[in-house]
Amino acid sequence: MKINLKKDFLYNLFFAFCVIIPFFNNYELSFLCWFFALIFTLKKRYSLRFITYLSFFVLIFIFSFIVGLFYNHKLYFVLRDISYLLKPIFGLLIGYQFYKNNIKSPFKFLLNAGVLMAFIHLILVGYGVFIKGATSVASIRFYGGYFNDFEVYTLIILIFHKKLNVNISKKKYLTYLIILGLSSFFYLARTNFIQFVILFLALKEWLRITPKTISLGIVSVILLSLSYFAIYQYNPKRNGGAFDEFLYKVKLIPLEAFATKINRYDWKDFHDHYRSYENVRTVEQMSYHNSFLFGEGIGSQVDLKQKVYLGDMYLRKISILHNGYMTILLKSGVFGLLLLIGSIAFLFLKFPSINDVDKNINLFFLGTGVFLIISYWVFMGFYNLLDSKSILIGFLFAYKSSLKARIT
Repeated sequence: MKINLKKDFLYNLFFAFCVIIPFFNNYELSFLCWFFALIFTLKKRYSLRFITYLSFFVLIFIFSFIVGLFYNHKLYFVLRDISYLLKPIFGLLIGYQFYKNNIKSPFKFLLNAGVLMAFIHLILVGYGVFIKGATSVASIRFYGGYFNDFEVYTLIILIFHKKLNVNISKKKYLTYLIILGLSSFFYLARTNFIQFVILFLALKEWLRITPKTISLGIVSVILLSLSYFAIYQYNPKRNGGAFDEFLYKVKLIPLEAFATKINRYDWKDFHDHYRSYENVRTVEQMSYHNSFLFGEGIGSQVDLKQKVYLGDMYLRKISILHNGYMTILLKSGVFGLLLLIGSIAFLFLKFPSINDVDKNINLFFLGTGVFLIISYWVFMGFYNLLDSKSILIGFLFAYKSSLKARIT
C-alpha cells in the first residue's frame, strides 16, 4: 500500500513538473521535457473523439511544413517553427497519456498540480515585492509571471469540487482557495480574469442559450459598458500607481488589439497598440507576397520594419505573433486558419453525457471553446510558449473516454 501511494505521488509530481516547466520561460528546456514525457507515457489506444480533435493541429502542422518547402527560409527558423507548431500536439497527447484508470480522483490530480504551481508563483511574487521592492503591475508581473491559464482552471475545479466529485476537507479547501485565489490574482492578467468568468459561467451552465442566460447576458453587457465608461471617464494614468496602471491596461482592451492605424514613430501609440501593429504588418506583408491562401510556411517571419524589445532581446523579424489566428494565417494561410477555427468549434459540439461528471467535462470544453476565441486573439491560445492548458484539456479527453468505456 505504501509503495502504491509513493508511486501515485511521484506520478502526480511528474505530471505537475510537465505543467510547471513552461512557466519558467525556457522553451527549449520545456520542449525537451515534454518530448520525453510524451515518449514515456505512450498509450496503445486513443479515443476517436480525441484523435479527431488532435487532427486539427496535426493538419495545421503538416500543411505549414509542406508550404514551407516552397520557400527558402533559414534552417534555424524552420526548426524553431517546427517546435512551436508541435506544442499543442505534444500538450494534448501528454495530457491524454497521463490519465490512468486507477487515478482515484482525476480532478484532484489536476488540482494538486495547480496548487503546487500557485505556491511557487506566490514565492516568486513575495520575492519580487518584499526583496526587490516591486510595487507596480509591470514589476510584479516581471518577477511573478505574466499569466497562467492552468491555475485558473484548477481554481474553478476547487470552487466546483462537489460537482466534480473531489473530496476535500473544509480546512484544505480554504487553504487551497487562498493559495489559488491570491496566485491567480497576482498575475494581474486581464485574460485570466476573463477566463475565470467564462469558466465560472460554463460550470454554472449559464453559457447555454436560454431565456435566462440571454437576460443575464444583456445585463452583463450593460454593466460592463457602464464600468468601462466609468474607467474611461476616470482616465487612469499610464505611469500612475499600481491601481491606475492596471485600469489603464483595462482601458486599452478595446483598442489594443483592434487598431488599424498605428504611428510607429510615436512611442506611446506604438506601445499601446503593439499587438495590432503585429497584425497590420502581417497583413501588409502577406498582401505584398500574395500569400493569403496558402501562407508562407514553417520558418516564415514578419518584418516589423524596426527593432522591438521582446522577451530578452531586440528583434526586427518575428516568427510568432501575439495573435494566434494571424500566426496560423502566416504559416498555413486560409486553410490553416479554418482548421484552427474548426478546433474551437469542435469544443462546442454537444455530446450526450453519461453521468454528472461527464456533463461537467462537456461544460469545461464549452467554456474552453469560448475562452479560446479570446485567447487566440490576444495571447496565442494553445500555441503560447509559456502555457500548459493543452495538457489539462488532453487529460479531460482521456477522462471522458474512460467514463464512456466503463458504461459500455
